[in-house]
Amino acid sequence: MTDTALQDLLSPHGVCYGCGGDNPHGLQIKSFWDADDVHVIARHLPEAKYCGWPDLVYGGLLAMLVDCHSNWTAMAYHLRAEQADGKQPTEINCVTGELGIKYIKPTPMGVELTLRARVDGPLGRKSRIICEIYAGDVLTAIGDSTFVRVDAGKLAAQAHAREI
Repeated sequence: MTDTALQDLLSPHGVCYGCGGDNPHGLQIKSFWDADDVHVIARHLPEAKYCGWPDLVYGGLLAMLVDCHSNWTAMAYHLRAEQADGKQPTEINCVTGELGIKYIKPTPMGVELTLRARVDGPLGRKSRIICEIYAGDVLTAIGDSTFVRVDAGKLAAQAHAREI
């Protein structure tokens, strides 16, 4: 894995609940390129307050982790593609177009989770991301989602019904 988290590289003042470094109440997950240069990896140890059933991780937390980490995977692939073209982008933004998660096995509390994600298929304005969640060595969930590259300023204006 590389030493610098993608969040610190592209959004050092992010406020997202799942991955924003400037959100003191959030999870502040960090995503890194894996040594295989295909996958993007994140690790997270859920706190007891994210319990669903006794001694099991709440499925909504797993969905949030898949959402944030898959988004960063899409942005990492865009960053790498632009750098390969000789560009040094200062801003890359993607949003969730579709979020899917399949729960395979119960995810135990007290075990560090590893999220392992990659782009599946062509990288484009819309990209499919596959994100696996492991509790230790056990695969417990798989995310299959679509992320869309956007202009964040236009997106915020549209959300607030402002003229672009």
